[in-house]
Formats: sequence, C-alpha cells, structure tokens
Amino acid sequence: MRLLDRYLLRELLLPFAYCLGGFFIFWMSSDLFNRIGEFKEARMNLGDIALYYVVKSPEFLSVVLPVALLLALLYALTHHARHNEITAMRAAGVSLWRLALPYLMVGFIASIGLFIVNEEFAPEADDRAEAIKARRLPAGQSALRKQIVTNLSFMNARDGHIWAIKELNTETMAMIEPLVVTSVREGSPTWLYASAAIYTNDMWVFFKAREYRSDPATNSAPVPTLQEPVLARPDFKETPEEIRSEVMINQRASLKRRHHADIPLTDIRSYLELHPDLTPANRHWLYTRLHSRIASPWKCLVVVLIALPFGAASGRRNVFAGVAGSIVICFAYFAVMEISQAAGTSGHLPAWVAGWFPNISFTLIALWLINRVR
Repeated sequence: MRLLDRYLLRELLLPFAYCLGGFFIFWMSSDLFNRIGEFKEARMNLGDIALYYVVKSPEFLSVVLPVALLLALLYALTHHARHNEITAMRAAGVSLWRLALPYLMVGFIASIGLFIVNEEFAPEADDRAEAIKARRLPAGQSALRKQIVTNLSFMNARDGHIWAIKELNTETMAMIEPLVVTSVREGSPTWLYASAAIYTNDMWVFFKAREYRSDPATNSAPVPTLQEPVLARPDFKETPEEIRSEVMINQRASLKRRHHADIPLTDIRSYLELHPDLTPANRHWLYTRLHSRIASPWKCLVVVLIALPFGAASGRRNVFAGVAGSIVICFAYFAVMEISQAAGTSGHLPAWVAGWFPNISFTLIALWLINRVR
C-alpha cells in the first residue's frame, strides 16, 4: 500500500469511528430514555442494559453505517480540499479515481460486512435482546411469550400439505393439536389429527394420531384409516427452518408498512419454495423484499461515489459543509428508497427495479458529477 493510501485511510477512519460512535451513543441514550421504565420493571442492572444494547446494535448498525461513512467521507474530503491537498495530488498526476481507491476499498468492505450483519446477526437481535430483558423476571412472568404462535396455518404447495396448528413453540418446534391435510394423486385427501407433535431425528413425530381418508367421488364422511399413540412421518419434508420462515413471513405481512419488513434471504427463499403459486400481491411484496435485501448493503459503496464529487471539488470551504451535504443526500436517498419500494410492493414497478433503483440512480448521478469535477 502506497504512503498516499495510508494517509487517506488514516484521515478517513478516525472521523468514521467518531461518527459511528457518536451515532451509537445518541441512539442508545434516546432509546434508554424511552425504555427506562421497562428496564426497571424487568429488574435489569447496568450490565444487563449494556449487554442489551450490544445485542441490539446490529439492527442499528444496518441503518447508521452508510450514513456514518458518508458523513466521514464528506468531512475528510472537504478537509483535504480546504487545505488544497486534493489540488496538489491531482497536480502531481494522481487522478480522482486513483485518489478514491482506498475509499472504494473501505466502501466495498463495509458493504460485505453489512451484508453479513444483516443476514447473520440483525434478524435475531430483537429476540436476543428480549431474552436478556426477561431473564431476571420470576419463572412464568416472562411477559410476551414471543416464541409461542397460536392458530398458525400454512400451505406447502410443493408437497401438497396444508397445516393447521393450534399452538407452536418456534424455539422447540413443539406443536399442540396439529392438523395436516394431504392431497394425494388419486384424489383422496387425508386428514391427520394429533394431540401434539415434535421434530426429532430429522422427522415429525405425532402423538395420539388419528388419520382419516375421504372419497371426493362421494359425499360420504371421512373414514378412519389409522390410529396410533405415536406416529413417525418421515415423508413430511417440512423442516423447522421452513416453518419458522412461514411464521416470520406471516408476522411481517401483517405490518401496515410491510415494505419495511426485515426478512433474511434464507427465510424468503424457503417461503418461495413452499409457495410456488403466490397471489400477485404477495409475489410483488416478497420479490421486492428479496431484491431490496440484496441491494441494501451496497449503499455503502454508493455513498463513496456520491461523496467524491461533493467533497473533492476544489476551493476553500467550511468543513461543516460536509455535514449539511450528508443530511441532504441521505434525505434524498431514503426518499427515493421509500418511493421505489412502495411502487414495487404495489406492483407498479418490477421487483428488481424497485430493489435496485436507489443504488442505480444515485450511482449514475454520482458518475455524472465525478466526470464534471475539474
């Protein structure tokens, strides 16, 4: 790495760390002020509160990391331009693209890191934080029982199964009063009732199971064909991961502003495999979320391109111009993202266009502005 690259990275990473730390402190203080009553009721001490915010930080990081990077870049570039350092570098034969190479490297690494955080840590952050908040409560007083889902029903079009579950524990995958309706090729559907079911040894095991079969050619009542105290069904291929994704999709779909739903790619893909015949509304929504999920981390790389023409323009400017510039740019980006995702969810834009439009449009604008920098 050249001396120039090390210098530019040093001048960027320090304000980047300050911006990220400052945003985190501001967010934690604001959230703590709103939740202090909840923490007292949960009997949390200072260590519990600190761990709570450490666990919750991936959710916050996915929103703040691109903003902090943009603010730090505009600050660093404005500082260099104000002291004529960029002019000197370019006079020495260093092009703007060569100058931007360490910044682009930081943006690429931040994008990869943000993608990993979004997929591996952020989806479970809220549940882990709630577990920390509830761990000092007396047994049985853990408030919301978030792992318990009641009256769950879903259809597995891949295997021709319809599940109706009175109560499901998403942590242990224990079911109470499950019903599985199976459509077989010869046209005689079967109903499998059970008092309970668990997933063990890579198969579903039903307790006090009763199976009925009906003949669609007649109007006769279903005929009992099987009754077992314990019944293993290795032919039921629905995995706990697929059922958890079904629960998550159903919960997110009930949100009023469901284009904001934070759904991991694995859950979206599992749901799409189980439901090849989606309604148009659900298809628009899920595929928009799929493309948005893939595109979202790359805004860290986009902000580098955006910052270059605004921060590297020659002239002696106040360093706080970078702060104002970052606010305007972030507002514009999030406004475009809101509009495009709403249009994709409603079906007015193709899903891939809705997911990638903010990144593509701001990248093209940034490239045009970079080309005009003298």
